[in-house]
Amino acid sequence: MTPVVKNLLIFNIIGFVGSMIFTQANMLFGVYYPDSVMFHSWQVITYMFMHGGFAHIFFNMFALFMFGPVIERILGPKKFINFYLITGLGALALQFFVQGIEVYQLVGTPFARDFFEYDRSTGMISSNFPGLTQEGLRSLAVTYNTPMVGASGAIFGVLVAFGYLFPNTSLYLMFIPVPVKAKYFIPVYILIELFLGFSRFSGDSVAHFAHLGGALFGFLLLKIWRIGRPQPW
Repeated sequence: MTPVVKNLLIFNIIGFVGSMIFTQANMLFGVYYPDSVMFHSWQVITYMFMHGGFAHIFFNMFALFMFGPVIERILGPKKFINFYLITGLGALALQFFVQGIEVYQLVGTPFARDFFEYDRSTGMISSNFPGLTQEGLRSLAVTYNTPMVGASGAIFGVLVAFGYLFPNTSLYLMFIPVPVKAKYFIPVYILIELFLGFSRFSGDSVAHFAHLGGALFGFLLLKIWRIGRPQPW
């Protein structure tokens, strides 16, 4: 296993175990919408090392373990850690942008902190903004008071890098009975995320646009750094 991937796995596991011991850890180290009173600057980094459950961390770390080492060998340790962190930040940037648009559509500004009050202990929401519906109030409360956690944005950057650099590699997936080449699987996966991001199905708490942001920034970094496919790919 390559050194950066190994250390990333360790830090993520530490973050997950810590969140199981200290139940408020995700509220402190997960990242909030920037206009929220709960937002702190360190969260833009720490959110990548926190997860919302065992399945969440398992699949992210499994993908990092499977695809990360080969990307690290091509980029080198220093460039790989930069790639990982930048795609994580890019994921956050797109998620914040989309959330800002959603808040703007509700109240005419992306800064709505003074327009509503939310009591965490009782779940009560109130607003002094005219015309804001209960559904709109609930949407604001979720945006402002729900932290985003997980390495998924950075993992999507790694997946895109693998698909770009090794397009003809066959992937054997648990839920698909036949091997699928990376150049087909990765784009389809991204399109599904795009569909889910715009569909906004009830009960779906996944930050799909963060995944897309990680994928986008991963692709852009490969182009900016002029990383070419290794032969004979």
